[in-house]
Amino acid sequence: MPDPAGSLDEPFVLPVRLERSSPTPLYHQIAQPLESMILAGQLEPGRLIEDEVSMAQRLNVSRPTARRALQDLVNRGLLTRRRGVGTRVTPSHVRRPLALTSLNEDLVKAGFDPRTEVLSYQVKFADEEEALHLGCEAGAEIVRIERRRWIDDRVLAILRNLLPADSAPSLTQLSGSGPRHGLYACLEQRNIHPASAQQSVGARAADAADADRLDVKPGSAMLTMRRTAYDSDGRIIEYGSHIYNADLYSFQFTLVAE
Repeated sequence: MPDPAGSLDEPFVLPVRLERSSPTPLYHQIAQPLESMILAGQLEPGRLIEDEVSMAQRLNVSRPTARRALQDLVNRGLLTRRRGVGTRVTPSHVRRPLALTSLNEDLVKAGFDPRTEVLSYQVKFADEEEALHLGCEAGAEIVRIERRRWIDDRVLAILRNLLPADSAPSLTQLSGSGPRHGLYACLEQRNIHPASAQQSVGARAADAADADRLDVKPGSAMLTMRRTAYDSDGRIIEYGSHIYNADLYSFQFTLVAE
């Protein structure tokens, strides 16, 4: 029987004895110990898990029971299922420090392979609210961008940004994968450097529109972040309003005693 320390591509076979007379559903008796091992770090990210057909036969349960056990952990972000790759332990929960960095760069440094799709790219005249966020006159030309960022096959965040039109990266610059396509990397290419920012973090439940964009159930927990970034001259270079899937993401604070 494979052990937790085995090769990533060696299917892990969960050592579990099912109590068929127990009121606890069989799928939960399978999912719970597997969940505990993942959360305890006994199964490393990327480890292949025994497939549902083999699991059903070995444990003498129906295939839907084995499928539900695995799918419950997929829904919680602990397992990832891909055709041709199998069911694997997902990368660790993203814990991001509160710093003046881009999400894309932080994900790459943490060992993830993020993917970003541009949902909309709009050149427009700023309304009063947008002008307030950017510190410009209403009617000034701005760019409004909405992107969706993925890790593996799950949506991590919806990123909405406002930028002055004269400094905004092009749609071509933002499209694609890799750290050089992150917003701050694109600004750096235009010799625009964030020097300071005001940032607030919050939380709320996903409404129907948020749930659809994040591919979660309505009412799921979300983290929110708003940031206004300034250059060294105090000029606002971007305003961001982002939402994150709280199952995959958290902020990390460093506190220092005075």
